[in-house]
Amino acid sequence: MCPVDPELLKILACPKTHQPLSEASSAVLDQVNGAIAGGSVENIGGEAVQEALEAGLVREDGKVVYPIRDGIPVLLIDEGILVASAG
Repeated sequence: MCPVDPELLKILACPKTHQPLSEASSAVLDQVNGAIAGGSVENIGGEAVQEALEAGLVREDGKVVYPIRDGIPVLLIDEGILVASAG
């Protein structure tokens, strides 16, 4: 179950491209979290990501995931994680 209210999810969008967002699949989270555990992930802002994602919102094109922390989507451009770089 998505930690974000479905009605809220309908209006959320990528802060950079304005593409719709959806709940990140377990496969995407596993891919990103595996890379985080390996110490090879930086967010778009260039900071190392050290905490595994409990949940996330993925951009419609599948290229960027935004973390959800304590049930709150972190929709700051610099906090986005490029999914391809986590693979």
